[in-house]
Amino acid sequence: MRGRFTDQGGLFSYIAPDKRVPANHPLRKVRELVRDVLNDLNRSLGKLYASEGRPSIPPEQLLSALLLQVFYGIRSERQLMEQLDYNLLYRWFVGLSPDDPIWDPTTFTKNRERLQNGDVFTKFMTRLLNHSQVKPLLSDEHFSVDGTLIEAWASQKS
Repeated sequence: MRGRFTDQGGLFSYIAPDKRVPANHPLRKVRELVRDVLNDLNRSLGKLYASEGRPSIPPEQLLSALLLQVFYGIRSERQLMEQLDYNLLYRWFVGLSPDDPIWDPTTFTKNRERLQNGDVFTKFMTRLLNHSQVKPLLSDEHFSVDGTLIEAWASQKS
């Protein structure tokens, strides 16, 4: 029997974003490690922000989004915001619910610069890379090569 086609899904979803991410997805472990490091940096993050005023982008979400940008080769912060708007995996990793509004790219950039100027970004990356579960995965012995460069070099004499 042919299934019934409906052009639109339901207005509400009762499935948590966590349930949509496969149990063996590599970002699950990375998310755990990132949350662990962010908990350690909670004091440092708190010192960068005033206790009153308009709330900014939470630094935990900003740092997680920057990791996604690196992991998936997203070329600009404007594209990162676009991806965060519709990609449930990215929203889950960053800690946004499906209904949360996405940040303006310029606001994101200003907040990123605040973290970089306050040395929090450096502390975050240092602690993440030195984490007991990450350190064994890192090595200086590996390198990558663009295959087209090898082909061009090989055909240089012909």
